[in-house]
Amino acid sequence: MKKIIFKNLIFLGALLCFGLTRAQTVTGNVSDGSGPLAGANVLVKGTTDGTQTDFDGNYTLTNVDDNATLVFSYIGFETLEIPVDGQSEISVELGENASELDEVVLIGYGSQRKSDLTGAVGQVSEDELQERSVQSLNQGLAGRVAGVQVNTTSGRPGGKTNVRIRGFSSINSSNNPLYVVDGVQLPQGNLDQYSSAIDFLNPNDVVSIEVLKDASSTAIYGARGANGVILVTTKRGQAGEGRVSYS
Repeated sequence: MKKIIFKNLIFLGALLCFGLTRAQTVTGNVSDGSGPLAGANVLVKGTTDGTQTDFDGNYTLTNVDDNATLVFSYIGFETLEIPVDGQSEISVELGENASELDEVVLIGYGSQRKSDLTGAVGQVSEDELQERSVQSLNQGLAGRVAGVQVNTTSGRPGGKTNVRIRGFSSINSSNNPLYVVDGVQLPQGNLDQYSSAIDFLNPNDVVSIEVLKDASSTAIYGARGANGVILVTTKRGQAGEGRVSYS
């Protein structure tokens, strides 16, 4: 009888220790080397439990497992994973993600780093275009950029597609966006029932597409950019050995 009671006490003690291990609280601070990061994400890896840092970069997480791993992330900075290992205080310093901050986006009057971009500009890369088997460039935009609608008016191969950026802006006038290919504006009058101004361009020859949606981005094009502007950058010759690709 005494042995049974003793075993039960050991079992209850083990459960108590296990519960205490899982119920620990972790606090700390997140900074970038020059100061605290407010609004940084702190998540328990593999779960939906997490929090954000306050104005001073401090955070508090409760009920953290001793074997858990904390994931620290912030826009423009590298993600960092730190195992808890019984620590009650974990402070980290995040480094900048240079590749993300230095990514260049074309705008109406030049190019700008993605981190400095303030206008409403959507971007579709070459890799995203290659993911789909599309017959026209307009079809490659479908579902890729927020606020852009692509409708096919004909079931025939290579049929015309209508693109609308942020809906209709006029009842009587044209609602087609302005296309600019490698800095050259395509005539908006080059449209008919069966094709559009951009249908002649092979999607496989395109490097990137930028969609300018707001007034600050399209201002340089004046009234012609009232329905939005689609900037298309095509492939160019490069130095080095030749390459052959097929699909």
